[in-house]
Amino acid sequence: MYYGGLTSECQVRAQAKYDKEHTVRRSLKLNTKTDQDIIRWMWCQKSVQGSIKRLIREEIAREEAKKP
Repeated sequence: MYYGGLTSECQVRAQAKYDKEHTVRRSLKLNTKTDQDIIRWMWCQKSVQGSIKRLIREEIAREEAKKP
């Protein structure tokens, strides 16, 4: 059955269950005066989430490379 682009209640419940079991959400509070450079950088990204993940993974790799 077609719902005209609307998500069924069953789909919403299934997505919520998946998210609860497989995802973690973290937020970031930025100050519009002191963090303007970060805010501008984020606005320029095609995918903020992807860019942040890439930067974190690069840092993890640098830290791993330092370990004896």
